[in-house]
Amino acid sequence: MVTAAAGALLIGMPADPARAAKGSRATPWDGLFSHLEPRARGKARHAVVPLPKPRPEEAPSAERDEDTDKDQASPEKDKAADKAKQQATPAPKSTPEPSACRLALTEAIAIAPSVPDIRGAGGCGGEDLVRLEAVVLPDKRQVSVKPAAILRCIMASAIADWIRSDIAPLAQRVGGAISELDNFDSFECRGRNRVVGAKLSEHGRANALDVRGFKFADGSFVSLTNRTVPRQLRETVLHSVCTRFSTVLGPNSDWYHEDHIHLDLMERRGNYRICQWDVLDPLPPKAPLLPAERPEEAPPREVAGKEDSKPHAGRPDAEKSEAEKPDSEKSDKAEPPREEKPATKKRRQNRRS
Repeated sequence: MVTAAAGALLIGMPADPARAAKGSRATPWDGLFSHLEPRARGKARHAVVPLPKPRPEEAPSAERDEDTDKDQASPEKDKAADKAKQQATPAPKSTPEPSACRLALTEAIAIAPSVPDIRGAGGCGGEDLVRLEAVVLPDKRQVSVKPAAILRCIMASAIADWIRSDIAPLAQRVGGAISELDNFDSFECRGRNRVVGAKLSEHGRANALDVRGFKFADGSFVSLTNRTVPRQLRETVLHSVCTRFSTVLGPNSDWYHEDHIHLDLMERRGNYRICQWDVLDPLPPKAPLLPAERPEEAPPREVAGKEDSKPHAGRPDAEKSEAEKPDSEKSDKAEPPREEKPATKKRRQNRRS
């Protein structure tokens, strides 16, 4: 159908356009494509755009306008802007303030620099830790702690006070000056008595110290568990530590503290304290195997009378005393003599048969 319509249009178009202009007969489809003829374009107009006037000198600056806008802003908008700024920028980590113990434990009392907090497995470690290197005496002399002990500040302060107030004056009375504290063990992440699976020791909390003894300025060493050390000296140390610390374990406590003294500040219900340290006497130089001989000046032994010595009939000790007599004193009734009969000829014949 489209082809047929196109063909009809072509047939109806005039062959000569000039002829059609002179007066040919008009057809219905004349001027069908007249609107397709190009139109003449008009001339382009150039408009003049005015430029902005220069800024006058008396006009306020742009920064001043911004400040004016901030001043005119409402307080609520300022708070919202500050809050958004804080959320966008993370707050810097604040350094924790030192504890009261740390402020009190100055260099005039002990050389104990702070140590970062320790957080180990099973609850080991602690906070507010120090490394106790030496105790400073009131006369400015130092008592070294060898090796240096990792302790909580409160435990280190208790050790320093004990050395300054009790041990140093005791050493002066004995006739020497203390120069060193023998540290057997301080912080160690382990169970009690190093038993696998046991409860966490106070050593694992940096709250305990094991002490073996003290060294004096002249080089001599005093062991607190040595039996040859004067008993009065060891008893004085015993009373001082049991007064200051909540747990004291030494010889005869649990077979784990025979060569050192355990000290800690463990907190218990009702402020319960443990003080188990037996101050033992020195052993004899040589154990006697036989009893000592009876001295000549000793009074004579009492001898029982004859009547008392005779056993009564019917008593069980009568037979015993009779049996204990020598053979020469035994009565004939007890063992009658045996009669020896000569062997006869008949017996010999019978034996041969």
